[in-house]
Amino acid sequence: MAARANRVPFYVAAPYTSIDWTILDGLAEIEIEERDPAEVTHIVGRLEDGGVARVELTPPGAAAANPAFDVTPAELIDGFITDRGLCAAREQDLAALFA
Repeated sequence: MAARANRVPFYVAAPYTSIDWTILDGLAEIEIEERDPAEVTHIVGRLEDGGVARVELTPPGAAAANPAFDVTPAELIDGFITDRGLCAAREQDLAALFA
């Protein structure tokens, strides 16, 4: 599993049961849940007097994206680390983990 020149190798570590063989293009087929932007624009903390306050971290009205996860394009993945072993990011190598 040789890394491509001039970049850091990228490996996906996941249980083999999370591999979905019905998806051919994750970028096109997986809908990414968008969470409440306030989760990244605000913070809740305890004050010195023991009270709790919610504080805005961004300028008023600032837009924020808060995806629940992302999908890494297949061409950027060098290999997979699963509970069944390590393999190159090629369909035949990944399938061998299921044999």
